[in-house]
Amino acid sequence: MTTITICTTCRTGKDRETKLGTPAGEAFLQRAQSAAASEPGLSVRGVACLMGCEHGCNAAITATGKMTYVLGRFDGTNEDAEALAGYARLYAESDTGSVPYRQWPTGVKGHFVARVPPVD
Repeated sequence: MTTITICTTCRTGKDRETKLGTPAGEAFLQRAQSAAASEPGLSVRGVACLMGCEHGCNAAITATGKMTYVLGRFDGTNEDAEALAGYARLYAESDTGSVPYRQWPTGVKGHFVARVPPVD
């Protein structure tokens, strides 16, 4: 199972400065859940903080025995959620989690923040 974890406390734009209203991460979680609903083997969950406040909206893609990828600098739009789910599908199909750059959805290019080796 591949898991997409979305930071629900991420804020973007003026929302980040004022800290007023619902965080953009909450809406991004709902959009990612919808985008991934038709992808077998993907689950989406929210977490209160991924500690990437300078990069909000943040997400992590992980699976047992595979590299974990942290992505950020999303606006939390439907297009962002679709690109993230598309990349997660390719990640799920890979034995190691590594996806060749030429296969990346355009919407995730420039959004990678970190790559973490598996702990297994």
